[in-house]
This record gives sequence, C-alpha cells and structure tokens, in this order.
Amino acid sequence: MNIKKMFVAALLLLAGGSYAQNSIVGKSYAPNVITTAVPFLSISPDARGGAMGDCGVASNPDVYSMHYNAAKYVHMDDKLSFGLGYSPWLQNLVTDMDLAYLAGAYKINDRSAVAGTLRYFSAGTINFRDNDNNDLGDYSPNEWAIDATYSRMLGDYLSGAVAGRFIYSDLTQGQANDAKPGISVAADVAVYYKKPVEWFSSMDADFAWGASVTNIGSKISYRGTALKKDFIPTTLRAGACLDMHLDEYNSLAITADLSKLLVPTPPAVDVSNNTIISGYDNDVSTVAGMIQSFYDAPGKGYNYNTGEWENYGKFYEELCEINIGVGAEYWYNNIFAVRAGYFNETAMKGNRKYVTLGAALKYNVFSLDVSYLIPVNAVVGSNPLENTLRFNLTYGMGGKKS
Repeated sequence: MNIKKMFVAALLLLAGGSYAQNSIVGKSYAPNVITTAVPFLSISPDARGGAMGDCGVASNPDVYSMHYNAAKYVHMDDKLSFGLGYSPWLQNLVTDMDLAYLAGAYKINDRSAVAGTLRYFSAGTINFRDNDNNDLGDYSPNEWAIDATYSRMLGDYLSGAVAGRFIYSDLTQGQANDAKPGISVAADVAVYYKKPVEWFSSMDADFAWGASVTNIGSKISYRGTALKKDFIPTTLRAGACLDMHLDEYNSLAITADLSKLLVPTPPAVDVSNNTIISGYDNDVSTVAGMIQSFYDAPGKGYNYNTGEWENYGKFYEELCEINIGVGAEYWYNNIFAVRAGYFNETAMKGNRKYVTLGAALKYNVFSLDVSYLIPVNAVVGSNPLENTLRFNLTYGMGGKKS
C-alpha cells in the first residue's frame, strides 16, 4: 500500500474520522463526517483544556487561551506569562508523532494585552514509496502555525480580541507529482465576559461566558495547479463558566462548551451517476461555506441494511454537528488542582466520546499541568486517541497575590 495514502488517512482521524458503521436512529448508516485540511489546528494544545473535556472558551484565562478564546488574555492575573506544551499524538498508531506548543502573553495595562503562539505538529519519520512500491526515502512531514493577537476591554466586564495566523503544511515533502506545501492565512474574532455575581450567600463567585470564531481563512491547496482546495477548520465556539470560591483555600469552576465546524457538510451523492441526492455542493468559497454550514446537512443516509437511501432529517443532522464538552476544575490554596471532563461527538459526525482527567501543581511562578484521555466508546486498545497525554510547563510573573 502507498505509504503516503496511509499517512493522509491517519491525519483524517484527527478531524474526527469514524472507524466503523454507526448506529443512527436505530439503523446502520454510513457516517457523514466533515473533514478539513490542517486538522492539527483543532487539537487542544494545552493540558488544562484537555483535562476539562476540551472546554476553554469561557474558562479562567491563561497563557494558552489563544486556541479557544483570545479575548480572555486581558483578564489574566499575570502581567507576563510563557507556556510550553507537548503531547505525543496517536500513540496507538505511531510512536513518533507529536504536537508542540509555545505561547507568550503580556498585559500592557488593565485594558489591553497582546499574545502570540507557535504550534508545531510532526508526523514523525515516514518511508515514502511510489505506486510501484519503489523506495523514495524517509521524510518527516510537518505542519506549523504562528499567530498573534490583541485583546482589549470593551467595557467594565466585556473584552474582545482579533488574531492573525499563518499556516504552513508540508505533508508530501515534494515527493508527489506537482505537490507543494499548503499555505494559508487566517483570523480569529472573540468576545469574553466575566463578572462577579452574588448568587450564593455563603461564598463569592464569578460568572463568565465567551464566544469565538477561529481559523477564518483561505482554503489550502497541496497541488501546484491549485484546482483542488481544501477548507481549514473554521470553528465556532460558545460556552459559559461558573467559578465558585468555596472558602479561603478552596475553589471550584464548572464549565461547558458547544462547538461546530463552519465548514460545508458533504452532500449525499449517488455514486452511480455522481449526482447530489440531498444537500449542497460543498465546492464553495470560505465565506459561502461558513454561511452554508448552518443549513446544508443532507439529512439523508445510505442504509446498509436495506441498500436504500433514507431520510433522517436535515435539522437532526445539523444538530449532530454540534459537539458538547463539560468540565470541572478544583483548586486547593492555588497550589494544587484536579480536573475532569467529558467530550461528546455524535456517531454520525465521527463518534469521538471520551472522559478526560488532569492535575496541576503550582509553585511560586511555575506550574506544571498534565491531562489524560480515556475513550468511552471503543474496545480497549482500538481507539487511536486512547492514552493521549498532554503536558504543560508555565511561567507567570506579576500576578495578583492569592
């Protein structure tokens, strides 16, 4: 088998590929998964968010906020913060694939902040072969993105941010005919609201909500002809967080996120004559694709039991494209934290369902975070995401005294 095809197939798993037929409304339908180029941009790079069900759009701010909601930076306690993240990726498939993340943030004053990150994804060493199985050599496909943001208070409790991003993806290393690295530029827009609330008579609390649209950018082509371009993972997130200060030493935060890819849904196609049965042509521009993503679900699937196309509803499939994450974080004396969460994606759209766990230890200006992922919908050892670990080392100074 062509090694390059195997590699591309493995990358598609990052975007939520399905491993088998899925039971949808009691019948066996082929999943209608939305895939994009550069799926590494969708991977949560930080152990904190990764331990709380991939939630982060409204959680307490930190130096890793860029992935979820850049508007949180101006709410950070630290004046200056740096973070380094690392995660071995898909260890059940390969042993040398990993994601590295470097982040830095600086609060200019109480009203504004700037931040930047560098994300690097390595696919490890891959032996490339042509269609005749001739050895083309060993190469190291990689992808990376660098970005910067400006976050500013828009009111007493509301902040906003814009971010710019440059994306580079070199998967073929020049070994495919007419192949070239994929390049794209993208932007994020985000808002964040955090306010103290008096909902409890026995303790202080803060309530926050946030929303962001990330990776609004040009489509990517890996061919010199540029006849075929792929969407990048433009994502809409919205969520809320309640942070309760139980007493002088204990605090508990509960958060929930909703997320959806703003990328066109593949239509239902009759392969015998290559005509669209239901849905819309997904070969459209970026802006048109973002708008179309809210109403283009075909709501029709091929039933493997009957061998016929059947309707299960367009609105139903649109709802299936919304992923849900919930998480909780407990801190003791701002020194030690434990975290847990759950992430759910429907069977029709990839069937990623997992529990997340994590912990943090903070000493002076340094903190260490770790998270662990446990799939809940697969036989032990069969899910590529199983045993996923994330590590973060963070340095922060000039913060508020706890």
